[in-house]
Amino acid sequence: MSSSSPVLQASGQSVFETVQEAIRRLEADSTTDWSRVDMAALRQHLLDMERVAMDVAVEAQTPIDGGVRLRVRPMQEAARASLDRVLDAHPHMLRQETGWTMAVTEDGDAYVLRVTTPNPREVDKIRGLGYIGLLAYGQHHQRHHWHLVRGAHPHE
Repeated sequence: MSSSSPVLQASGQSVFETVQEAIRRLEADSTTDWSRVDMAALRQHLLDMERVAMDVAVEAQTPIDGGVRLRVRPMQEAARASLDRVLDAHPHMLRQETGWTMAVTEDGDAYVLRVTTPNPREVDKIRGLGYIGLLAYGQHHQRHHWHLVRGAHPHE
């Protein structure tokens, strides 16, 4: 391959892209303590995100007063473990960023998520976002990933 050949920009997989970006930023930061860097924690979290996006069936989305009720079922055991980890932290982050309440309960082998707001103007937004939109919502994800890869505990 000659040096004048075009170089592709995307790595072809989002986990690789996020890890590559993290490596570039860590290398550019003169304060990086490489003894604390934890790529494995970042990788695990990114796998969790992939599983809750791809390996979960949304069985029902029902309007409720002030928001939406979602019933979701993991389609494999790894997705269940990922949902457990993601749903342990995400309700707090969602509340912190939006003021919305996400209550999570288990119902047999499914999870029930109730997301509500006291602001009537936001109810349609919550309903329109649905399961994946509510999980992806907010600007905390990138900060969370940065804390993970630097060996910090992002939920403390």
